[in-house]
Amino acid sequence: MERTLSPEKVMNGTFGEVWLDDYYLAEVLSLEAKASLEKTEVNQARTLVKGYKVTGIDCKGTLKLNKVTSYFLTKLSESIKKGKVVKCTIISKLADPDSDGIERVKLTGCVFDEITLANWEVKKLGEESIPFTFTGWEVLDYVPAQ
Repeated sequence: MERTLSPEKVMNGTFGEVWLDDYYLAEVLSLEAKASLEKTEVNQARTLVKGYKVTGIDCKGTLKLNKVTSYFLTKLSESIKKGKVVKCTIISKLADPDSDGIERVKLTGCVFDEITLANWEVKKLGEESIPFTFTGWEVLDYVPAQ
């Protein structure tokens, strides 16, 4: 059976939301989180084709926000100065009312790689882009394939 795409079902990021632990980030602009396979090349006799063995998973992401508060500056500054790691949980929710469902993903063991101490420009709206790593994820809700 041939499948067709209904354009209105394409999920719109405008309906995305983010929670950091129990704190709702109303100022969120985007969230990207990826789990990438780390592979090691495996040499093999009798073939010219390279083989690969999965040897790890690299989990990284970026949270982009409108600069509204000093939330991350105050949440992370003192810990970073003391060499302490602040771990948190991020929950992403994408709930376009025109789609066939809601997608929610929970990222665990999140550690922010850096904080911006100052970044502004005259006549430019403030934004923060904060890279992070994470150690696990769980799909809480998903939109099934049709």
